[in-house]
Amino acid sequence: MNIQRYSPTESLKPFIKGYIIIESKEETENLILPDTSMVMSIRYKGSVSINDNKLPGAILSGLRHTHRNVRYSSDSGNVLIAFEPGGVAAFFEEPLHELVEISVPLDSLKNYINSNEVCEQLHYASDNAERISIVERMLILKIRNQKFDALVFHAVEKIRKDPCNMRIKELLETLNISRDAFEKRFRRTIGTTPKQFSNIVRMKSVIEKGKEFNSLTDLAYESGYFDQAHFNKEFKLFTGQTPSVFFKSTPLW
Repeated sequence: MNIQRYSPTESLKPFIKGYIIIESKEETENLILPDTSMVMSIRYKGSVSINDNKLPGAILSGLRHTHRNVRYSSDSGNVLIAFEPGGVAAFFEEPLHELVEISVPLDSLKNYINSNEVCEQLHYASDNAERISIVERMLILKIRNQKFDALVFHAVEKIRKDPCNMRIKELLETLNISRDAFEKRFRRTIGTTPKQFSNIVRMKSVIEKGKEFNSLTDLAYESGYFDQAHFNKEFKLFTGQTPSVFFKSTPLW
């Protein structure tokens, strides 16, 4: 599997975390973990499937709280657009929280009915640089709203800064807003609840730290878990594997 990563052009950096181009000469299966980024995937050759169900050529995936096993066919090629948290709202009118745990065909969404044309353009592109240019031209044309919800992004940064210890109740105490109003704005902007977003950030931090720890007990305590069984349960829900098995075999990307 050949995986290449690219940074967005300056005008798209507030919305796009980055691009990933994945090509596989042989049939490959990869464990995909939950992330804070919603992802648009555009296939330009081969096929991609989840649980033996082939995916459409272009899809938008909402935030997920559990792992997935994705199978790439031989001679497959895909461009993934990973959005910054909240960045996807600049390109779509649909309520983002309704996409939690699902992937939808891109051409089923407003203003994306011609998305199959992009698949074709990517297929005939001469190289990856041209593929990124095609994707960026599409994104720039689709931007509909460049305003950010400052309160929500402040909350996101607070969660990111201390993912293992931040509690939503404590976060609310620093914001001049009711819990219901805050959660509604957060779901609309980020695509999931503050608690679920915090759980993803926390577990990603746990996985990153895990490379530095020899003891899983120490890792659990350092990550704010005081019950080893609770830690193991949440870890397996997130990755599909126990901590000891996971750290011996990490995902390809």
